[in-house]
Amino acid sequence: MDYQLKRISTNAIPEAIAKAELYRSLNEPEEAESICRDILAIEPAHQFALRLLGLALTDQFSGEGSDRYRETEKIFGQLQDPYERLYYTGILCERRAKAQLNAGNPQAPVLALFEEALRLFAEAERIRPSGNDDAILRWNRCVRLLQNPDYGWEEFEPEYATFEAQDAPPR
Repeated sequence: MDYQLKRISTNAIPEAIAKAELYRSLNEPEEAESICRDILAIEPAHQFALRLLGLALTDQFSGEGSDRYRETEKIFGQLQDPYERLYYTGILCERRAKAQLNAGNPQAPVLALFEEALRLFAEAERIRPSGNDDAILRWNRCVRLLQNPDYGWEEFEPEYATFEAQDAPPR
């Protein structure tokens, strides 16, 4: 049997966005991803759908090679607002670092990802809209993780921290 995707109507986008947000909050990122792809099929530059799609993809990160980091990076790269592009790319790095940390991956690439997230959050903070401290909140969360003694960051040998944020640990 030949299965074909059906297109949603433009008028259905607001309700579809609400459903995608609901599925994300219910920890069903694959459902949210599907809805966002339906929206983007009819409005490819829909900024809210791009943000939600990128976040739904990061919700699925496990710290493995199957994480769709590059795809998510391209999605966030389509955000038109410079602040949002920096902020959401920072979230991408932060969530990738957390996933790799939870998967037990080596510290060097994880630390590089956290440092890249911090760099992006600092840039976003400089151009943030008035009253928007989201980048500061994300910065603080990353710093708290890096200050957590349970992860043994203080025992980490800095001379091994030569990885770039996009590097992956050897398999």
